[in-house]
Amino acid sequence: MSSFLPQSIRTLIEEFSKLPGVGPKSAQRLAMHLLHSPESRVNALSDAVGGLKKGLQFCGMCWNIAEDSICRICANPARDKRQICVVEEILDVVALEKTCEYKGVYHVLHGALSPVDGIGPEQLKVQALVDRVRELTNSKFQMSNVECQMLNVEDQGGVGAIEVILATNPGLEGETTALYLMRLLQPFKVNTTRIARGLPVGGDLDYADELTLTRALQGRAAYC
Repeated sequence: MSSFLPQSIRTLIEEFSKLPGVGPKSAQRLAMHLLHSPESRVNALSDAVGGLKKGLQFCGMCWNIAEDSICRICANPARDKRQICVVEEILDVVALEKTCEYKGVYHVLHGALSPVDGIGPEQLKVQALVDRVRELTNSKFQMSNVECQMLNVEDQGGVGAIEVILATNPGLEGETTALYLMRLLQPFKVNTTRIARGLPVGGDLDYADELTLTRALQGRAAYC
């Protein structure tokens, strides 16, 4: 970094460089952009960063970010509490919500299992998920055989309508985490599923790897 720059600018560049995806050149451009911006805009950005964590906490049910003890999704009576989608990060919830297709609730692990990096179940919200599923299987959300038949789901010990969707990333850590959770939840006899994997829309077959093509063939469905 150029030593002739004022200390305040150098400090700002250093802090920008610590952000994910921001290299030294990008950090310099951001700092120069703010330097030439109106003071009102700089102050607005400063206030937004300074107040980022004020009034925020983790939801006591799903560990998503929230303004109250329970997030808006968990507090929404229209969401199906019997369907829990397990994701790695908060931004995964944002991505799934953009589809407007999922009507259940979530559970954020805040990472994935990675023994190499020293990340085990204790560093994630795994036990919170187990406790949540245990409570759910013993709660009023259990369904009778008649209710299960009406919803066209199989009754599995009275909790056939409860589904845990493992939506961790398809990489090594995500697959390891999904497999671990699937085994961990087996005693509860809930319907544990894994999100489908395959070719992205607009992708070409000749650019896809063998594993992706295999998963795409295995997960094929009727064309309609």
